[in-house]
Amino acid sequence: MLGLKLPTDPRWVNIVEKNIEEILTDHAYCEQKAASTAISLIVTHPEYSDLVTAMTALAREEMGHFKMVHDRILARGLTLGRDRKDEYVLKLLTFFPKGGSRLTNLTHRLLYAALIEARSCERFRLLSENLEDKELAEFYRSLMVSEANHYTMFLNFARQYGDRKVVDEKWQNLLEFEAQIMKDLGKKETMHG
Repeated sequence: MLGLKLPTDPRWVNIVEKNIEEILTDHAYCEQKAASTAISLIVTHPEYSDLVTAMTALAREEMGHFKMVHDRILARGLTLGRDRKDEYVLKLLTFFPKGGSRLTNLTHRLLYAALIEARSCERFRLLSENLEDKELAEFYRSLMVSEANHYTMFLNFARQYGDRKVVDEKWQNLLEFEAQIMKDLGKKETMHG
């Protein structure tokens, strides 16, 4: 369903289980960045009323997820650590060339967002099925559905605003590029890396 070309090695969950504090901190910041992306899309593309409406709801939802992750951090007697660079996202953002029309830039941003949400969904599924901590596994199961919805929403907006054939071709190429990135990742206690 997600279309990812290279699945995460299930052993990644073992790395996560040894570093729960790190994954929770990284996850919290991923939720905050997702909310920021939604707000940024509102600010840069206010002429797309349906996008603005969807991104307003998404920003609210993502900050709600941030709070849920932060609550779990606090419940474990931990504190939110510092944000760190997301190698996955930084590498992913090099795929599309800079420049182009506003519409091209918008469709590229929507495709990036769709792919990040798809990978998050896949990682949440792995966590929900393999974590020994059942409370945390259930938490990730509940979030997995949201991520799948976000993935399809972003991809559908890209297809709605751009030429469907061109967007679908770019999507497939981006998926191939992402698979190459993932070959070097999956060895850290980060949500995408």
